[in-house]
Order: sequence, then structure tokens, then C-alpha cells
Amino acid sequence: MHDVDDTKAKRNVAVLVAAQAVLGAQMPMIFTVGGLAGQSLASNACLATLPISLIVLGSMLAATPVSAIMQKWGRRAGFLLGATAGATGGAIGAYGLYLSSFPVFLLGSLLTGIYMSAHGFYRFAAADTASDEFRPKAISYVMAGGLLSAVIGPQLVKVTSQAMVIPFLGTYLAVIAVNVFGSLLFLLLNIPKPKAPAHDAPRGRTRWELITTPRIAVAVICAMVSYALMNLVMTSTPLAVVGCGFEQNSAADVVTSHVLAMYVPSFFTGHLIARFGVEKIVAAGLAILAGAGAVALNGVELENFFIALVLLGVGWNFGFIGATTMLAGAHEPHERGRMQGLNDLLVFGGVTMASLASGGLMNCSGGTAQEGWTAVNMAMGPFLVLAGGALLWLMFQPEQGRERKI
Repeated sequence: MHDVDDTKAKRNVAVLVAAQAVLGAQMPMIFTVGGLAGQSLASNACLATLPISLIVLGSMLAATPVSAIMQKWGRRAGFLLGATAGATGGAIGAYGLYLSSFPVFLLGSLLTGIYMSAHGFYRFAAADTASDEFRPKAISYVMAGGLLSAVIGPQLVKVTSQAMVIPFLGTYLAVIAVNVFGSLLFLLLNIPKPKAPAHDAPRGRTRWELITTPRIAVAVICAMVSYALMNLVMTSTPLAVVGCGFEQNSAADVVTSHVLAMYVPSFFTGHLIARFGVEKIVAAGLAILAGAGAVALNGVELENFFIALVLLGVGWNFGFIGATTMLAGAHEPHERGRMQGLNDLLVFGGVTMASLASGGLMNCSGGTAQEGWTAVNMAMGPFLVLAGGALLWLMFQPEQGRERKI
């Protein structure tokens, strides 16, 4: 067991919780208005969610370089880079709206993806200075910081989206302010830079050896499916709510309830993992995601949207935090940069495909918003079967077999 100081870990967790609350607010802001802004700028309605897809694509492309930067120069450097990219992406997005230029708006979205990638490493940073016992709770608490972002983000949308002559321009200007203010928090972060490996230090497993370790492979699959399906449905939700005849403010309220449900369970997810084991919590998350799809398919009343999106948030929380905890305990510190970058490359690759599919399924797979919404939720089924099957396979492996190569 490594020599760790949980006093330092708790201080770092407090800083990361604050960063999650402040900087994290831009994600529900952009996810609430990105598709609607895209719909207003794009010549083809099937491309409405392309701005959100490019954010996720940017995150996927940035995952490995951002992880390498953190491995070499420390977490603070990577997080400040992310906030700078978030502010720049917001500025270019605002300029695209001002020009009514869809390509410029898309460029801003792509740069915002670098912020999203850095944001994804908050959860790993929480584990860096934590003991084995505190690690799942540290990850869980940092994710819980999203609770405040779930309130702040959509409320800022309500205040800013129609505040200027050009719709949504005020929201993107607010994103710049969020990044500038939030970046100051990282001055308080105290996570030592990883030591440069000695000449005779173990090199660790290659990326292929890591990803073919059963426990790591299943953790990555479950993280990919949990995050991709959450994104698939959430990306289409504002379009579905408005398309089914409800107000834009109702769409913001549904997104608020969803993001709250993503983060409220984080106060006890770590404790549940410690008590019942990580595999059971991931399994519960996949089952709840299936329940979200069932409720969404049952009707398009406003309460169906609220209940489905709450279940979607809780399912993501259990599935994703569980998979992150499983992964964090399955590799060595000197493998951190290699494995965490690979994990987020794969996870956000899956999320990119989901968000690209979301707009096509929603707007181009039927004549009505209801038919599109049905197609989005039906698409969850095969991936839930894949992740559930992989998890069952791992749970029936003998203990020593979980660490061997596949």
C-alpha cells in the first residue's frame, strides 16, 4: 500500500468539488442550447446535434494528449489548459452565432471538447492522493460537485439564452466568464507531479496489455456504454421536449432534473461500492438505464420525460462511477497516464458516435418528434446487453483470472 495522506486528499477533493460545480456548469449550459442553436444555424435538421457531437469528438481527440500533459507537468497544468480551451471555445461559439455561421460555431464546439476532456480527469485526480479506503468516496464526492453545476448551468441558460438580440449568444458569453472565474480554483490544488521514472524503473504494461486485462476491459466497456447511452438520450432530449409541444424552459427543467440525478447519488455511491462491491453497483446502473428507456418508450407526456431523464442520470452515476472505481484500482501509478488517456479516448469515442447518432435518430428516423424519440430509446437495447454480458462474464471469472490477459 502506498504512503498517502488523506488530509491532503480531502483538501484536493474540496477544490475539485468546487471546480466541478463552477466549471462543470458550462456542460449543462451547452448541452441545453447546443442542439437548439445548431438547429437554428444548420441547413439540414439532421445536423442539429453536430455541435454537441464535435464537443465530444474534441474530448476524445484531446484525451491522450491531456493525460500525457498531466503525467509530465501535473494535474494543475492540464486543468488550466482545459479552462483556457473552454473560454476560447465559448468565444468562438459566440462569434459563430453573431455571424450566423454554422462552421465557425462548430469550431468553437470542437475546442470546447478540450475542456470536456480535462473535466473528465477531475475524478482521477481525486484518487491520486487518496488511500485505497478513501478512493471510491473521493471519486464519488468529486462527481457530487456536479450537483451544483446541475442547478447553476440550466438557470444561467434561462437568464442568458434570450438576453440578447441573437438567441443563445448571451449563454456563450456566460461560458467565457465561468471558465475565467473557475480556473482560479486550481491555484489551490496540491497534487504532486508524478516523478519521472528512474532508468531501471518498471515500464508498466503496454496499452494492449492493459486493455486485454479482463478487469480493465470490462471497466472500459461499462464506462463506454453508461456514458454513451446517457449522451445519446440527453442530446436528443431538448429537441424531443420542444418537438412534442412543450416550452424551451420545460426542456431546461428536464435537463436540470437529469443532471441533478446524475450527481445527487454521488453522496452515497462510494459508500454503496464499499459495502456491496463495485460489480453489483455497475450492474444496478445498467438495469436503471434500461428502466429509463422503458419509461421514455411509454409516452411523451412531460412526466415521462422527467422520470426517464432522472432514471438516466442515476443509471449513469452508478455505471460510470462504478466503472471508474474499477479502473482506478486495476492499474499502477506509473501506468496512470497511459491507461487513463486510453480509457477516455475509448469512452469519448463511444460518446462521439452516440451523439452523432442522436441527431440522426431524432430528426431523420420518422416523420414526427415522437417517432424520433422512440428510435433514440430503442437504440439503447443492444449496448446494454453487451455491457451486462461483459460484467456477468467478469463476475464469474475466478479471482486470479480477472487480472490475466484475455
